[in-house]
Amino acid sequence: MSARALLRTVDAVDAHAERLMPSTRTLNGRRARRTEESNVTETITASTNGIDVPRLVETIEAIGDDPALGSFTFRARSAWQQGTYNIGQIGTFTHAGNEDASRAASFVLHGDEPPVLLGENKGPNAVELILQALAFCYAVGFAANAAAKGIEIEHMEYEVEGDLDVRAFLGMDGPRAGFARIRATGRVSSPNASREQLEELCRYVQETSPVRDCLVDPVPVETTLEVV
Repeated sequence: MSARALLRTVDAVDAHAERLMPSTRTLNGRRARRTEESNVTETITASTNGIDVPRLVETIEAIGDDPALGSFTFRARSAWQQGTYNIGQIGTFTHAGNEDASRAASFVLHGDEPPVLLGENKGPNAVELILQALAFCYAVGFAANAAAKGIEIEHMEYEVEGDLDVRAFLGMDGPRAGFARIRATGRVSSPNASREQLEELCRYVQETSPVRDCLVDPVPVETTLEVV
């Protein structure tokens, strides 16, 4: 994920809480703290929504002390098979200048097109994976931010759809090659949060989502070709 991802933990981490990257390793073994905001005292518990909250606090503090710990380089590989079918692999990544070795093996993804676009449906197509990435990102941000606020999630799901015209992709005159509009709908239930709290959390998750940021703001893309 990216540099800002979690809502403030009710002042548990002071100024560090506005920017967070969940870490893949233990950072500066600090203990979680009991915090108080207004007249409400909240205890940072061991786990909420499957999120290790003490580790979350440690991560916020560590990155606050050393911003370099918030730096990641992620990567993906793709090998063409035939037609519109490709096999992708996602393996190691770089964290704070060091290669992360926490994954025993690479994740394998299959990408293809539907028959109407000359494929055989051996996997989702590339733009569908973009929509899935946004859904994943929203869900991660919501669950972790909710945990940081002591909000329990009973059920959560996202549906994301995008409108795309393929004429530009096919070399014809038409609108932009990418999505013209993307719509995301989230559904969530919580036993201890109000509608207002959940709506506020939803807004914050959108503001800090790395995937949404990539979609709504231009990202420099450098492409090189090696002829072998």
